[in-house]
Amino acid sequence: MLRSLQLLTCATVAALAAGSSAGAELKVLFLGDGGPHQPHARYEQIEPILAARGITLTYTENLQDLNAKHLAGYDALLLYANITRIEPREEQALLDYVAGGGGYVPVHSASYSFHNSPQLIALLGAQFQKHGAGEFDTKPVAEQHPIIKDLAPFRTWDETYVHHKHNEQDRTVLQVRLEGDAAEPWTWVRTHGQGRVFYTAYGHDHRTWGQPGFHALLERGIRWAANRGEVFDSTPRPREGLKPFEYVDVGNQIPHYQSGANRGAQGEPLNLMQKPLPAEQSQRHLVLPRGFAAELFAADPQIKKPICMAWDHRGRLWVAETYDYPNELRPEGEGRDRITICEDTTGDGRADKFTLFADKLSIPTSMTFARGGLVVAQAPHMLFLQDTDGDDRADVREVLFTGWETNDTHAGPSNLTYGHDNWIYGMVGYAGFKGVVGGEKHDFRTGFFRFRADGSKLEFLRNTNNNSWGVGFNEEGVLFGSTANGNPSVYMPIPNRYYEQVRGWSSSQLGGIAASADFRPITDRVRQVDWHGKFTAAAGHALYTARNYPPNYWNRTAFVNGPTGHLTGVFQIKPRGSDFVSSNDWNLLASDDEWTAPIAAEVGPDGNVWVIDWYNYIVQHNPTPRGFKTGKGNAYETELRDKRHGRIYRVVYQGKPAASEPISALDPNDPEQLVAALSSDNLFWRRHAQRLLVERGDSDVANALPKLVADDSVDAIGLNVA
Repeated sequence: MLRSLQLLTCATVAALAAGSSAGAELKVLFLGDGGPHQPHARYEQIEPILAARGITLTYTENLQDLNAKHLAGYDALLLYANITRIEPREEQALLDYVAGGGGYVPVHSASYSFHNSPQLIALLGAQFQKHGAGEFDTKPVAEQHPIIKDLAPFRTWDETYVHHKHNEQDRTVLQVRLEGDAAEPWTWVRTHGQGRVFYTAYGHDHRTWGQPGFHALLERGIRWAANRGEVFDSTPRPREGLKPFEYVDVGNQIPHYQSGANRGAQGEPLNLMQKPLPAEQSQRHLVLPRGFAAELFAADPQIKKPICMAWDHRGRLWVAETYDYPNELRPEGEGRDRITICEDTTGDGRADKFTLFADKLSIPTSMTFARGGLVVAQAPHMLFLQDTDGDDRADVREVLFTGWETNDTHAGPSNLTYGHDNWIYGMVGYAGFKGVVGGEKHDFRTGFFRFRADGSKLEFLRNTNNNSWGVGFNEEGVLFGSTANGNPSVYMPIPNRYYEQVRGWSSSQLGGIAASADFRPITDRVRQVDWHGKFTAAAGHALYTARNYPPNYWNRTAFVNGPTGHLTGVFQIKPRGSDFVSSNDWNLLASDDEWTAPIAAEVGPDGNVWVIDWYNYIVQHNPTPRGFKTGKGNAYETELRDKRHGRIYRVVYQGKPAASEPISALDPNDPEQLVAALSSDNLFWRRHAQRLLVERGDSDVANALPKLVADDSVDAIGLNVA
């Protein structure tokens, strides 16, 4: 039974089993070694990607696993290693396995393995001889082969292998690498008896293994070698039959900073802006992994410019909408922003009831539920709004504390999240905080903070390295986040308070844990004013803490939005010693609609991820491009900043039904229901149940909680309501 170090809320183990979204399920043995190419790291990088595509990898470094009995359990063997010598018994087992119909997938350095076996060198089709290094792409030469047909080209940095000892018998070269007048065979296939061999020289390190094009090539190669039905890759593609975009000339209002966006064939700036699409048309431009679909829940004109969202204990969506962002922060009580409750009353998955909860706000940037009301970050204040008469309109508006700086409207407090310890957590950018809370003076910026729900105490936890807009907890209560400029994934290990207890100690600035800050748009129509090609406006870092999605998502993937790239990226988080590392291995969704701009992705009450599409042609706040002026909110001024659009999608996995009957609402006055909800497979409901039990403040549930801990039939731990 699962046990946690903190008895705060329910937690479940992140299952490592593979899920399939399409095609035949395949089992592949990944044979590596402890060599310089770090095969185990590459296995960790590719395993969740292939798992989502129905290919289960099993890693081994034991050469003795090359025996008939063990190999019989796999559809293919993937070799990524520098194993110089093989014993006759393992050599014959591998030859027999392939001859009998098994798939063989040697990758990159595998072509310099088994020096003592001419037969295995011939089986592969050549041997590595020498290499240089550099960035290049390859040329297809067998374009109708199912592995290569319609495969999107990609450019990557890799070692430039040259081979010798070529065995051209039964070999078909699929790709070549051009170097001067030479065309070096790069990717090929062979047959051997009833079996098949796929080899590619790609794959020196994480740069190639992180390429979507390489993912597709490797998946196709595995499927072809395994010879189990259709060869395809599950790389998502835009839907067919879409109407051409329409454009309008907007003069000099478009910043000409990113190649590919608003540039002609000769690189000259263009002044053409794509026209916005109605929500239903823009929805068709969203591209998702196989088995997933984006369902529109709410859109303009019912909601406009949603900047953040939260769900109450009844499962209703609350949305903060802003007209004043970014340069029109208004005096208190004169704002044009509001909070709206969005409800689906007919059960068709689309909001049909919109209730104004609060108005006359100005740039509210985050909100969460506590103490029977709503805590709202609206610089310079942290507000508490409450409906006391049941009409869904706020009749209480209090300032919990004040001190958030307003000199930059996208660098203030954001991502308020109810924590496992019953504090409210958040993130602040470089605008920072300067004020007094609970009698204590505070002066901080760029990093994680937490505060008591009644505003009686505030604590700055740790500095991040730049402007920040992302907070996320895993099921064990580990805190993660994201920052704006090239640092999309951050882990917060030790709060400042522990350093401050030791004279002379101080904490360091948190660095990133992501292998790369690159994002992967599906269009070149990307406008950025800095950090080109990277998460320059990373927003959010919510982890997938439900069970509707395939197991490779469970408690190990975070969703980081890249609005300038029109996408929501998926970061795989893996423990490494006492630390964590993450890698952006695929997108949850992406679009070629230039207005699509995801800014928030959170797990909702239904166990699906809900995404806010800011839907704005101009996304980036600053720095100010040449020829533009900086506004009062420190954002560059342009008439193209939209004030009218916005969409919210539910990203639904269609591969299988939910594992358990979802909760639809919680009753704060029903302690039995609240205790039962602590066993929900969705952390969303466990958090709300915990909060409501704590706020209820009655010890009549004390006897039920130890029983919950002792119940081996649920993945649950106790709840500390003290």
